[in-house]
Amino acid sequence: MGSGENYSTGITGKPMDRFMLEAIAEAKKGLAEGGIPIGSVLVRKGEIVGRGHNRRVQEKNPMKHAEIDCLINAGRTGSYRDTVLYSTLMPCYLCAGAVVQFKIPKVIVGEARTFGGAESFMRQNGVEVTNLDLRECVEMMKQFIKENPKLWDEDIGEQDSQQINGLRR
Repeated sequence: MGSGENYSTGITGKPMDRFMLEAIAEAKKGLAEGGIPIGSVLVRKGEIVGRGHNRRVQEKNPMKHAEIDCLINAGRTGSYRDTVLYSTLMPCYLCAGAVVQFKIPKVIVGEARTFGGAESFMRQNGVEVTNLDLRECVEMMKQFIKENPKLWDEDIGEQDSQQINGLRR
């Protein structure tokens, strides 16, 4: 990140909304704790009702993905049909399964360049998916993957994903 570069805009050049900024803050919190920098917030009627970040490393729990942590922290909220889930990275099949199961109608993601996730699965199940392709999210994940390739491979269930995705330098 060079000085003067604006990382608060997506592909449209428009400023990020406050909910994606909160998801990014969650991702940074996870990274500061020694974990994987993925963050998520759940929004209902313009208010955050849940937030979380990937805690797989911190809690030694393979299920503690950011979106799952966010939903756990939201607690029992009744129907999710009027919510929007924000995530800094395209949800994997585990998290996409929760989105579909709880009928969350819309997911907004920071990026899908470093991990394609389960976008088509969500779309096939009626979920509206918006990829903001945010440089800040891409750079945060690229840096993490470069510095922690084995941990990243463990997180996504791959043996050598950097070789496959051309991220190894």
